[in-house]
Amino acid sequence: MEAITKTDFNFPGQTSKYVGKVRDVYDIDNEYLVMIVTDRISAFDVVLPKGIPYKGQVLNQIASKFLDATTDILPNWKIAEADPMVTIGHKCEPFKVEMVIRGYLSGHAWREYKAGKRTLCGITLPEGMVENQKFPEPIITPTTKAAEGHDEDISKEDIIASGLVSREDYEQLEKYTRAIFQRGTEIAAKMGLILVDTKYEFGKKNGIIYLMDEIHTPDSSRYFYADGYEERLAKGEKQKQLSKEFVREWLMANGFQGKEGQTVPEMTPEIVSSITDRYIELYEHITGEKFVKAEDSQNVRDRIFTNVTNCLASLK
Repeated sequence: MEAITKTDFNFPGQTSKYVGKVRDVYDIDNEYLVMIVTDRISAFDVVLPKGIPYKGQVLNQIASKFLDATTDILPNWKIAEADPMVTIGHKCEPFKVEMVIRGYLSGHAWREYKAGKRTLCGITLPEGMVENQKFPEPIITPTTKAAEGHDEDISKEDIIASGLVSREDYEQLEKYTRAIFQRGTEIAAKMGLILVDTKYEFGKKNGIIYLMDEIHTPDSSRYFYADGYEERLAKGEKQKQLSKEFVREWLMANGFQGKEGQTVPEMTPEIVSSITDRYIELYEHITGEKFVKAEDSQNVRDRIFTNVTNCLASLK
């Protein structure tokens, strides 16, 4: 199947279109959003030159399942999964921060720690920790939500002092973040996985806070296999993980970290196929279900347009 890296639809009632790193979001009547999860892939805040077939379907369907699994904690933006690659939901006014929560010292947090930093987003980190060690309690390390380029670490107090989010709303976001992370941790554990860290986005509609966007996908989250975690930690070995970190590691091994003057290494058909396989593997592990590739007997763009148009008509 071809990778869908660009969409250019004109849906009934469409007022605007936003193109993110991975998602194309269409505004319908300033009331609904049509979020198409493309097969684009980004790392180090750079969209890579080739798409990954079925990646959009994997991300959309994992997020859809986890949104459904957290509706008792807070409302979320999802109204319907209109197509394997598309969710339609409420348009909310997004908060200008992303809520990152970390249960383990990994990824960006580990890179900062290894560089000698002991404070992250205003939180003091314990001395003597090793890579992938579990924190005594999960820590929340928010970032600013950049329209372009890199998101920046920011502390709770700086968020409130700068007026990005009110204290009352921010403290509610923290409570929701911890509760959703706990739910994700419990679901992952049943599948033999550890939810290491993740990020959430929230917005408001009619004064009510909604959970938005994707949750607990390999693009927004890091998972370790629980089996063998302690042994690998004790030996100082890398953890076996299901996340996008393997893409970052491949890029770093080939001299790319998104810095000026660096070139993305060649994405051969073999590399692209292996990334597809890893995304499907994560889907099956985290959901406990076999991944069913979407029907591609018709043009994928035609399928999306038909499914979205029919779904929007049902909302009127």
